[in-house]
Amino acid sequence: MPYEFLEDIATADIAFRAWGKDLQEVFKAAGDATVNTMIEDLDSIKPKETRTFGLEDDQLDLLLFNFLQELIYYKDSEVLLLRSQHIEFEQKDSKYKLTAVLQGEKLDPNRHEQRVDVKAVTLHRFQLEKTNDGWTATVILDI
Repeated sequence: MPYEFLEDIATADIAFRAWGKDLQEVFKAAGDATVNTMIEDLDSIKPKETRTFGLEDDQLDLLLFNFLQELIYYKDSEVLLLRSQHIEFEQKDSKYKLTAVLQGEKLDPNRHEQRVDVKAVTLHRFQLEKTNDGWTATVILDI
């Protein structure tokens, strides 16, 4: 599990730190941490539906922010729980572009033990940084 929940960062919200050796791994780990905030067992989410989307931004940290917001959007708009299967990055001019393929299924209260409802990703203390071992992200979720 390449993420950990942080107890001492936010009292009324949920905070986590995610990491990976490259951008794909840290984005996937942050996505799983976001969904794991809402659902107890990530393995209970079966890959029945696929969604593909693209995002772009001139800052990598805001690209991660928008990526996590997309997971929450699908949960709110389609009651769909999604996990990252494949993420590609491209840098063109001064823009970073992401193409993501996600799979999951509709929320089933009988099979998906719910924890808390995530309303949004916050910019408070939001951070994506390159480290000696790869990448680390710190995220606070509004619940």
